[in-house]
Amino acid sequence: MAQKHGDTNQAKAGQRVALLMAGVGVLWILVTLIGSEYGWSNRTRALFDLAALAGFGFALWQTYRLWRMRQKDD
Repeated sequence: MAQKHGDTNQAKAGQRVALLMAGVGVLWILVTLIGSEYGWSNRTRALFDLAALAGFGFALWQTYRLWRMRQKDD
């Protein structure tokens, strides 16, 4: 059974979203560890926490858009 061109585009979009979530998670952990090592203030750490939250929110939005595209194709 051959795949449609849209299926491969959706699969690639799903992979990009997964990589985005993994990347944001890893960067968030690294920044948290670096911040505790160098004694950054709580305000600075909170800034990076908010940036990570924005990254996860964007990934969630992209996941929702991908889900809606798949629903529309059925």
